Amino acid sequence: MRAVPRRTKIVATLGPATESDTAIDSLIKAGVDVVRLNFSHGTAAEHKARAERVRRVGRENNRFLAILADLQGPKIRVEKFTDGAVELAVGDRFCLDTECADGAGDQQRVGVTYKKLPQDVKSGDVLVLDDGRIVLEVEEVDGPRINCSVQVGGVLSDNKGINLKGGGLTAEVLTEKDKADIKTAAMIDADYLAVSFPRNAADIVQARKLLEAEGSQAGLCAKIERAEALDNLREIIEASDAIMIARGDLGVEIGDAKLPSVQKEIIRQARDLNCVVITATQMMESMRDNPIPTRAEVFDVANAVLDGTDAVMLSAETATGAYPSATVRAMSEICHNAEQHARAIKSRHRIDDTFNRVDEAIAMAAMYTANHLKVRAIATLTESGSTSLWMSRISSGIPIYALSRHESTNRKVNLYRGVFPVYFPTIHTNHAEANMEAVELMKKAGTIADGDLVIITKGDLMGTGGGTNAMKIVEVGNMPDFIA
Repeated sequence: MRAVPRRTKIVATLGPATESDTAIDSLIKAGVDVVRLNFSHGTAAEHKARAERVRRVGRENNRFLAILADLQGPKIRVEKFTDGAVELAVGDRFCLDTECADGAGDQQRVGVTYKKLPQDVKSGDVLVLDDGRIVLEVEEVDGPRINCSVQVGGVLSDNKGINLKGGGLTAEVLTEKDKADIKTAAMIDADYLAVSFPRNAADIVQARKLLEAEGSQAGLCAKIERAEALDNLREIIEASDAIMIARGDLGVEIGDAKLPSVQKEIIRQARDLNCVVITATQMMESMRDNPIPTRAEVFDVANAVLDGTDAVMLSAETATGAYPSATVRAMSEICHNAEQHARAIKSRHRIDDTFNRVDEAIAMAAMYTANHLKVRAIATLTESGSTSLWMSRISSGIPIYALSRHESTNRKVNLYRGVFPVYFPTIHTNHAEANMEAVELMKKAGTIADGDLVIITKGDLMGTGGGTNAMKIVEVGNMPDFIA
C-alpha cells in the first residue's frame, strides 16, 4: 500500500545549530517544509547566505522549501544592569526608569528601551517581564519613572522583554530596523514575511506596501501576540495571507490559561476566511535538551493538527537545540498519526455557502467530490496557487497536488495543509494533452497508479491566473487522447 503523505506542514527556525549545508540537509530529510529566518538575530549578509544555502540544498533534495522571514518588531525590553542581573523578592520596590543609562541598572532601578512606556501605563497596571518570570504592579508613574512593587520575584537579567498584561502599549509596529529588514526580505526573495505585534489591519497593509515597493510579492503573515489583536482578529486575518499564533507574548498578555480556547478560535476563523494558520511557540520545547518529547508536547502538537492548523513551528528547538533533526522527525510522526483521526479528514466547511467566484466554486466542488468518491489524488493546474489554497481549507485525507510552472508558487503553496507542489513547466492550449501530461508526471513520481481515480482542475485559458473553471475526473491508465 502506498504511504499517505503527511499533510500538516512543519516550519523550522535556522540558528547556530542548523546553519550548515549538512544540518539543513538533515532537516529536509527529517521533513521540514518551511524554513524560518529570525530577523531578531543576524545581519542582512548572514540572512542572504542562509537563504542561498536553503535554496541550494532544497534543490539538491528536489524540494520546494518556502522561506519565512520573521521581523523582530517593537520588542520592549529592560536595558543592562551594572552586574548583569539582580534578584528581586516579592514586596520589593523596583523602578523602570527611562532616564537610567543603559548598563547602569541596579537593585533599585533599570533603564527601558521604549521611552514612551510611562505614558502607556498607570497605577494598578501589571507589567510582566521575561515571559512571565517576573511580575511588577505599577504603584505610581512619576515623570520618566514607573515605580512598581514586585508581585512575582526572581532573577532579572539584561535585555529581558516587558509586556503590559491586557495589552495597550502604543509602540509603532514597524521599527526602523524592521523597515530595513523588509528590504532584506525582498532581496533574498522570501516567500513569506512575518509581521510582529500587529494591532490591526492597517499594520499589515503598511508592511505590504513597503514590501511591494521593494518588488516583492511575498505573503504577509500576521503574528497574533498582542491582546488588542484579538479584538481586531477578523480584519487582521482578511488583510493577511497567513496568521501565526505566537503563544509566547500572547500568553503573557492574556494569561496562559486562556490560550487553548483562543488558539482554537484563531484557527477556526483563519480557515473560514481562507487564510493559512501556523501554530507556534514551545511545541517541542523539551527537545532542546532531550532526544524525545514529553507526552504533553505530543498532545499539544496533535491537538493543533486536529484543530486544523496548516503548520506547526519549531523555534529554539531547531535554532539552538541539541537534537534539531530528531525534533522534526518526532513532530512529523505526531502530525501524521493525528491526521488519521476522523476529525482530521471530515469537514462541513462552507457546505451551506454560496460563492462569488467560479474558480472558488470549482475548488469546493472538487473537494466535495473527492471526499465522496474513491479518489486517489487531486491535481490542480495553477498559476497563483489560489485554487489549492481554497481546497486546503476543507479537511480531507486526499492529497492535493499543485502543478505550477512558477517556482515562487510552488514554494508558497508548500505552507498549505495537504498541498504538495509539483513543477509543471508547460502550458497547453490542448486540454487533453495537459491532462495526459499531468497524470503521467504524477504517475512517474509514484503518487498515483493505473486504476486510480484523479480529479484535475484547470482553466480554459491556461497560463492565466484566476481562470480555473473546469473539473474532470479521470481514471489513470484509461484516458483516451480525445478527453479534454
